[in-house]
Amino acid sequence: MMAGNVLGMLAGLLYITSALLGNLWIFAFARAIHGFSMGIFFPSSLSTAVDLAPPGRVGETLGWRGMMFSLGNIVGPALGGYLSDLLGFVGAFSFTVLFSLVGLALVVPVWLDGRKAVPRREERHEDVSYSELLRSYFVAASLALFFFSFSYAGVITYLPALYKVLGMPQSLFGFYMMVIGLASFVMRLVGGRSADRMGPIPVIRAGMLLVIIGYIVLILYRLPPYSYASALLIGAGFGLSVPAMQLMALGNLPQRIRTMGSSVYTMFFDLGMLGGQVTLGYVAQLEGYAGVFPLLPFIAGASLIIVHAPLIIGGRKE
Repeated sequence: MMAGNVLGMLAGLLYITSALLGNLWIFAFARAIHGFSMGIFFPSSLSTAVDLAPPGRVGETLGWRGMMFSLGNIVGPALGGYLSDLLGFVGAFSFTVLFSLVGLALVVPVWLDGRKAVPRREERHEDVSYSELLRSYFVAASLALFFFSFSYAGVITYLPALYKVLGMPQSLFGFYMMVIGLASFVMRLVGGRSADRMGPIPVIRAGMLLVIIGYIVLILYRLPPYSYASALLIGAGFGLSVPAMQLMALGNLPQRIRTMGSSVYTMFFDLGMLGGQVTLGYVAQLEGYAGVFPLLPFIAGASLIIVHAPLIIGGRKE
């Protein structure tokens, strides 16, 4: 996590340099560094949250972590737009460096606390294999996340494109995403605590059903203001499902492979987003942007089915 924040600071400095020099290549390189920093930070933070969670409250801890992530996504874009208008790009990017520095300062005590709470073991120094991740709960949660993010990519990529070709202001989609973010923020802690009490699969089931209903509402009402009802349902389902999926994937993994597991698990989200944008792009070419949305409930339905696989094949024993 500390390395991720340091790379975030480096990316911010490169952003400032690109703005001062007007060099697009430096900006592109900074974007790559920023993406790399996120790729390092998020799996590590996910694994650390599980490691430091009090017994029986792993889901709740993941819910709190998810709430902070949602809060950043809600406040960050609005603050960035305000700062860029007020201070210009150089001033706005300076805050990228500042926030990464604050993140680094907050991670250091967590690292020190983690060294006490999670003592070093000899097994950490042994070679670990990806084959150790072939556990029914982990595989099912990862594949479910893939199809979930695959469907979600259809919304965040092709709904703003539809609004654009219809001549509608992009602020309408910005408000749509704000509704998703707020609903997700509210439900994250509920999802995490519920997963602790009743297990992750029932919570994921409820969340995915809300997402599927939200997609159906979006098919029927693609334009504002009625489309905001779908945003509310999708965001609430997202908030319920995500911490429960994280608990399902990582909660029972041995500590020695948990960081590796969180990296692989996070990778499935990125693969789903990439696959959704590319594959549904072909659908958009053939059927138009509106033709993408009728497929989303079926894709999310695949996620709902997959998440029950451990119960079907007897994974309850693991």
